[in-house]
Amino acid sequence: MTAPERNYTDIVLAIDEPIATISLNRPKALNALNSALMRELCDALTWLDDRDGVRCVVLTGNERVFAAGADIKEMAEATAVDMLNRNNLARWDVIRKLRKPIIAAVSGWALGGGCELALACDMIVASETARFGQPEINIGVMPGAGGTQRLTRALGKAKAMELVLTGDPISAAEAYARGLVNRVVPVELYLEEAQKLALRIAAQPPVAVRLAKDAVLKARDLTIEEGLDYERRLFYLLFATEDQKEGMAAFVEKRPAGWKGR
Repeated sequence: MTAPERNYTDIVLAIDEPIATISLNRPKALNALNSALMRELCDALTWLDDRDGVRCVVLTGNERVFAAGADIKEMAEATAVDMLNRNNLARWDVIRKLRKPIIAAVSGWALGGGCELALACDMIVASETARFGQPEINIGVMPGAGGTQRLTRALGKAKAMELVLTGDPISAAEAYARGLVNRVVPVELYLEEAQKLALRIAAQPPVAVRLAKDAVLKARDLTIEEGLDYERRLFYLLFATEDQKEGMAAFVEKRPAGWKGR
């Protein structure tokens, strides 16, 4: 079903609890990420993050293109002060801080901001036609929504440097081989496969999922010693949840667990 209480133009929000699917919806502009689309996307994600019945989110485009980048027409004549005052990149913090897992379902082009949007998600399911790249260098700028940072963490310095400085994309097959995406499937199955993965995650205990996601993301920012301490604290914290008691009781009693999310 859809979410009738949310009215959007540049995205389509469909909810089929326990998952939600957001589709970028500017096909004539190749899903270019303009300010209006990003406002709607952040509004939808913020709303979904507080909706108890939704436990995982899928973000997608269409078979031809995930998103071909930022809307250059919005930025072509901007000054540095204009960009500072607009502060559009601050919207990306909403994605980064999302508590629930978000899976990008990517087919076709994911370039510039589109690539950065996919990278900002927790997992990526790609079709065989997917292409990932950061071509900003070709128009006189560089990635500004996390591309230099996330690509370097995912691919290593040398390959990230090549993509950023040449603007050349990589295929879905290479992205999978280098650990950038979780799986590659035929184009007719990419969205279905992402939704299956979302359902698998949504079937897990919600509080444990949120804390586990948090711990994995912290691994990029902390030393190994700090990360282990952080993980240990979250592990102990889960013993204050009803789901921990239910999960372990169900294991001992050899029955399915009934998660309550508390």
